[in-house]
Amino acid sequence: MTAPGVPLATILREWGRIGVLGFGGPPTHIRMLRDTVVERRGWIDAVEFEDAIATCNLLPGPASTQLSIYTAWRLRGPAGAMTGGLAFILPGLVLILALSGLFLGDPPAWVLGAGAGAGAAVAAVAIHAGWGLTPASFSRRTSMRWFIWLVIGAAASATVGPWLVLVLLGCGVTELLIRRPTDAGPRERRGPNAVVLPLVAKVALMTGGVGVLLPLALTALKVGALSYGGGFVIVPLMQGDAVDGRGWMTQGEFLNAVALGQVTPGPVVHTVAVVGWAAAGLGGALLAAGVAFAPSFLFVLLGGRHFSALRADTRVRTFLDGAGPAAIGAIHGSAVPLARSLTDAWQWGVLAGALVLLLALRRGVVLTLVLAAAAGVLSTL
Repeated sequence: MTAPGVPLATILREWGRIGVLGFGGPPTHIRMLRDTVVERRGWIDAVEFEDAIATCNLLPGPASTQLSIYTAWRLRGPAGAMTGGLAFILPGLVLILALSGLFLGDPPAWVLGAGAGAGAAVAAVAIHAGWGLTPASFSRRTSMRWFIWLVIGAAASATVGPWLVLVLLGCGVTELLIRRPTDAGPRERRGPNAVVLPLVAKVALMTGGVGVLLPLALTALKVGALSYGGGFVIVPLMQGDAVDGRGWMTQGEFLNAVALGQVTPGPVVHTVAVVGWAAAGLGGALLAAGVAFAPSFLFVLLGGRHFSALRADTRVRTFLDGAGPAAIGAIHGSAVPLARSLTDAWQWGVLAGALVLLLALRRGVVLTLVLAAAAGVLSTL
């Protein structure tokens, strides 16, 4: 149930502040949202907020984005969801689009060096992201199959490229078939594909871009509607299409894209806009971003009132018992192709330094990437 009464201008200001200052990924976003809606404003109580986090983690796609949309929906219904969600997403999107034009055009040598330096650290960021998700997932394991799904996800991410999403879905379905839960859960639930897929096809056909825009939109849909296990799982999903499958980007450009997604505020899903830019310019970037974020809005607008029932659905939980560990394994495994793409000896030194900073010294991702970029600039002098 929503609780109308908070002015849309207030939602725009508060969620926009998080969108501008939200460096550091989902932990930062969740902390800032909690500070706003629970501690400072008292709009939502702490228990409901924690339940919302848990429910968003059951959904595919970017959990912190869904949480920002849900909390705004909770305050002002659909209008609040659209206002808060867009205020959270757009600041970082505008910034990453501006940087895409710089890094994917004909940049000067120092920009190329900065990109190569930051890109060299991305494999370390992948390991750091996967490691951060592993303990909590391990503590929730329901069987020793957790290890099997983790290894399968890692191996698939390192080898099968664009087919990774089928492996993740297969792990979830296999877990369902093994355990056969009988709880049907909420009945009135409509998946995003019923709305998004026809829209994607229509937009791509209208723009005459079946050759590029339709595959791009489907890649973005995988990112927004079929990714489980945290924001960084989108990296192997995108890499398979953008580099190996479609050739929209070189390995170096893809590393730059991932680095840009990490050093800009807001959700890491913004990275898909860089892929869209490489594939089809500004229009491709906007299409990719729109398709990637659409499922998050649809999950809340069409199913927000069912969030409590979704948490209780044993079939959803069983599916995620398979797909979740596989997705975390995929994050770990993505470090293999990311590291393989490094071409210069100094980049391996940057990668080693990034691993030390992130895993041993426990420094932040943004600081690590900035230092790596600085090392890349020095390499050009």
